[in-house]
Amino acid sequence: MLGIGAWKQRLPRAQDALPGRDTPLPLHNVHAVHGRPLQGAFEGLEQVQFGMGCFWGAERAFWSLPGVVTTAVGYAGGSTPNPTYREVCSGQTGHAEVVLVVYDPAQVAFETLLKTFWEGHNPTEGMRQGNDVGTQYRSALYCSTPGQFELATRSLADYGARLEAAGYPPITTELRAEAPPFYYAEDEHQQYLHKHPGGYCGLGGTGVSCPVGAVL
Repeated sequence: MLGIGAWKQRLPRAQDALPGRDTPLPLHNVHAVHGRPLQGAFEGLEQVQFGMGCFWGAERAFWSLPGVVTTAVGYAGGSTPNPTYREVCSGQTGHAEVVLVVYDPAQVAFETLLKTFWEGHNPTEGMRQGNDVGTQYRSALYCSTPGQFELATRSLADYGARLEAAGYPPITTELRAEAPPFYYAEDEHQQYLHKHPGGYCGLGGTGVSCPVGAVL
């Protein structure tokens, strides 16, 4: 017999997902920390989406890294177009809370972003992260180039071995070679912990290190 809330730990079928909407949610296209745009063409730059549980703390882990041009929080990996935060938290959209990281590959290696990702959360917990339970809190890594996917695949295997050696179960991270559509979250969630320094941050790693050179 399934316990209360167990249904929120199962991804809904596409035909059962909420319908969403055709129009994107309103967005103030200015990063609250450094003033650069949250969305745009970003020519000459690369993008990747990281799901590490609650996206408030996850975004803060990336926005100050040298070589990261901008960050934004949003929803990806599900079926509902342009969902709201409340809809995603219902467990009926299939989306994960993710951080879009736009970076200059000439200034920061993708391996550095992977290190921040792996060490910044527990990628072995399935449809949860700590006390945050639900499909939206799953670990996810959505790539946008073949090079990213190759490095991500190798780093997953390497870091997974390190975690298992430390007594953790296998990694449950959802790794995709092609990033799904990214739907920007509401303005109130963008750079949330900059706007609310004392706000909730459920981010917590395992204590197992992921050396940058481990994926080379």
